[in-house]
Amino acid sequence: MSNLNIKRTVDTIRAKTSMYTPLLEVIVNAIQAIEELDSGHGKVEIKVTRNPQVDIEESLPEIIGFSVSDNGVGFTEEHRESFDTLYSAQKASEGGKGFGRFTCLKYYEDVYYESNYQFNGQFYTRKFKMGKDKEIIIDESITPSTKPFLGTKVILDQARKPFPEKNINQLARRIVEKLLPYFISESKPCPKVILSESDGSNSIVLNDYLGSGPSALIVSCKDANGEFSFPTNEGEENFLVRTFKVYTPSTSRSIISLVAHRRQVQAASIHNYVPEFSEEFYETLGNDENNFQRNFIIVSYVVGDYLDNNVSLERGGFEFPKDSPDLIYQISQKQIEERACQFSKLAVDAHVEDRKDRKAKKIETYVRDVAPWQRDTLAKLDLSKIPYNPSDSQIDNALHQQEYKEELRVKGEVRKLLAEDNSESLKEKAGEIVKQVSARSKNELAHYISLRKSVLDLFEKSLESDLDGTYSKEDVVHDIIFPVKKDSDNTPFYDHNLWIIDERLNFTEYLSSDQQLNGKNSDRPDILAYNKRVGFRGGNEPSNPVTIFEFKRPQRDDFVNPSSKEDPVMQIIRYVNNIRKGHFKTPRGREMLIEDNTPFYGYVICDLTPKVRDWLEDEKDFKPMPDKMGYFMQHTKQNLHIEVWGWDKALKDAKMRNSIFFQKLGIDWV
Repeated sequence: MSNLNIKRTVDTIRAKTSMYTPLLEVIVNAIQAIEELDSGHGKVEIKVTRNPQVDIEESLPEIIGFSVSDNGVGFTEEHRESFDTLYSAQKASEGGKGFGRFTCLKYYEDVYYESNYQFNGQFYTRKFKMGKDKEIIIDESITPSTKPFLGTKVILDQARKPFPEKNINQLARRIVEKLLPYFISESKPCPKVILSESDGSNSIVLNDYLGSGPSALIVSCKDANGEFSFPTNEGEENFLVRTFKVYTPSTSRSIISLVAHRRQVQAASIHNYVPEFSEEFYETLGNDENNFQRNFIIVSYVVGDYLDNNVSLERGGFEFPKDSPDLIYQISQKQIEERACQFSKLAVDAHVEDRKDRKAKKIETYVRDVAPWQRDTLAKLDLSKIPYNPSDSQIDNALHQQEYKEELRVKGEVRKLLAEDNSESLKEKAGEIVKQVSARSKNELAHYISLRKSVLDLFEKSLESDLDGTYSKEDVVHDIIFPVKKDSDNTPFYDHNLWIIDERLNFTEYLSSDQQLNGKNSDRPDILAYNKRVGFRGGNEPSNPVTIFEFKRPQRDDFVNPSSKEDPVMQIIRYVNNIRKGHFKTPRGREMLIEDNTPFYGYVICDLTPKVRDWLEDEKDFKPMPDKMGYFMQHTKQNLHIEVWGWDKALKDAKMRNSIFFQKLGIDWV
């Protein structure tokens, strides 16, 4: 008589078990009972019990239980005592933990047993129920049997939560896939296993799923079978891989299945190791006249003593670590799966290579069309780490990660070289490292040029009218060139696009954009550039030029009206006068160093409508530029040169200056 806290035992069962665990446990016990009898005519019958309350919206009622019958050896006294003993060792040679039956109570309210067995030449019927308190076996009865047969029937009654499958065909496939090692065993032929509804209808012979013809749903891939091993302190651990094609599967995941004692314990998606397995495969079957396509996945089963010896108590996992080996377990689950995947690939080698080629072409096209500055990075990119059929963002992320790795590697090489006290080593390695640094710099330059192309496209778009004929406001084009109400103290040089107007403006010491120069009530030019002219003029800072810009919305010309207070030419002259008089300081409180000979440049950028052209020529005495796309004049008294450009000129000149870079980079800029 047992004395056990069964509820606590059930509560300690780990979460890795599932609704399938008790069903598989009962089926395996049935197969083992048949193997023990060794009659040669074994049969296991699985019948589903459905909820009598039919959901109106569902075509099939939920499965709430099972009955599993076999014609095995039956519940003899020896089996009965083993069942009534926690952690029984009776089936230790077959991987039995003496615990699996308790998973039945985790997922089902009640578990019933009825068995015919033989003792001293007589047949007996044993009936009992699994207890939930202190006794494992309760309500037991033993009576002489009127029928001379052997076998056991187990009823899993009233599932505690809905079973994950309703369709009996899908259920059959799942059972076969999880117990395939039993179905394919050569040393112990599998008995016939039949699944049906409770009344025997929709009968499916699970063994028929395996075969080699066009109607078979599971087919062995003999060329993808094999062995591998790992060295350990105790010697080599050997593993065997058997690979199968599973046609029209319920999932698109190809998997590596780790098996212990002929039962699947863990399944890992192969695409975690080989991205090209992320989708199911297709092949054409039949002859030329009647061919058809079938979808399939690959399932590779791995067996070995290491798996058998280290499976967890509930068979929901393994005792060894998942990712990295440790001092106790010198082989991890990840290592086993990685090696097994090499065999899985052999089953669909042509498919995988084709997918690799398509992935490589997609990434090359992305780099060519979207990120040409990443050409050198692409050459170093490990495509096997990138998902199959990657999105643009996934490609971009992979390229950036590789770029960062290269940057760290080169910096490490430089630090290592500088730390060496060896002149010969320095001479030998310095040239190669400089080349790598230069390659990195070229990538950054190519990236910068490509961004310029995008900016010019956006700039050109902002100059076009909407469907209703309206044009962008000043703020729109203003922000493209330089953010509104910002200055160079809070806007890095790479966040402005003043190169559209003049490349020299990339080298300014101070810029302000649409900000009052001396308090909230003072004037504010659209852009003022206090130019230090680094690289092409230096020394006497007071002689460095100050550049002022005024922007007008495309197609706007009302500023030329006599009543307008927004005359951009007079605004620029007024700014220059106030700056010369020392009225303004920089936001940092520094004096603007201005002398009589300090040059000033003023730019007005607007659309040169006929009205604006007449105003410039007749009233302002501006001279047309040779290209007729702008005007200029010299204000001698203020040492001020003013130009008025059309927006088209700004765009055209910017394109012209950058065209050679676009061409060298292979970008279509027209």
